[in-house]
Amino acid sequence: MTAVSYAPAPIDATRVETASIQTVETPDGPFTILEARGEVLASGWTADPVAIVDRLRPAARPMRVVEAPTDAAAAVAAYYAGDLAAIDAVPVRQSGTAMQSAGWQALRRITPGEPLTYTGFAAALGSPGAVRAAASVCARNAAALFVPCHRVLRTGGALGGFAWGVEVKQRLLTREARLGG
Repeated sequence: MTAVSYAPAPIDATRVETASIQTVETPDGPFTILEARGEVLASGWTADPVAIVDRLRPAARPMRVVEAPTDAAAAVAAYYAGDLAAIDAVPVRQSGTAMQSAGWQALRRITPGEPLTYTGFAAALGSPGAVRAAASVCARNAAALFVPCHRVLRTGGALGGFAWGVEVKQRLLTREARLGG
């Protein structure tokens, strides 16, 4: 096991002492999960643990990260084996504003294979005019796949941005459209 320590930052209620990090292979490339107490803190398509930890606000980063198996890895394997709902039951912990928290919960309710536009996502949040705020919720999502921000598209259906590359986003959307919800 390799341990990685990070520079101290002010501690808040969401900060954990130690988190596990695990990278698994997927058809879309390496996928790394940062997990503490059975909850995903951050995840994404990279083998770089620093890139995953850096998705968290400095005050929310764990004091110590160790390479170890995560509970969420089984859900990733099941998702890629065709069980798109496997990611839905994985506990996720993110800290943010009330709107971000509501947005992350709303993202988890988007049916696989039925993506929304940012306008539709803003409407689902009860603020149809807050398209930029809705896009910001997606951009600040640290728990990729488990909080499926890849299911939100630009108006007109263009992919838009994605922290892990538009190629990965396209493959996820294609897989979900093929397998349905």
